Amino acid sequence: MSNAHILLVEDNDGDILLTKEAFDERKIIQKISVVRNGEDAIDFLLKQGKFKDAERPDLILLDINLPTRNGHEVLVIIKSHEHLRKIPTIMLTTSASKKDIENAYYNHANSYILKPLEMEEFMTAIRKIEEFWLNLSQLAEE
Repeated sequence: MSNAHILLVEDNDGDILLTKEAFDERKIIQKISVVRNGEDAIDFLLKQGKFKDAERPDLILLDINLPTRNGHEVLVIIKSHEHLRKIPTIMLTTSASKKDIENAYYNHANSYILKPLEMEEFMTAIRKIEEFWLNLSQLAEE
């Protein structure tokens, strides 16, 4: 899928930078929107407040450990709205907790990926996400 739009819900500056760099290398992603907390993620997706003109993303990368509302809370809201639930939502997090993994899939996460700690492994993981979700998979339209 060319011209894809990704919503990255992440509060760590280093992870934001690495994710953007990994996608920039491949030139498939046209736009990456970044929000740094759960409340802004919800507002972005529901086009509320300062995000009233936000574009619908094709893919959501969602961290669990976020300020204001955690990723699990955001996931529940995403999957409870008919116009959002078709957007693939990937939990991209450092949490290897079985409880977090079970909770994410119970609430209909499309994938759960542990953030690699090494930079090159992180970049590889992002490239694989892109390859699978934006090249191999067929995504539903709005």
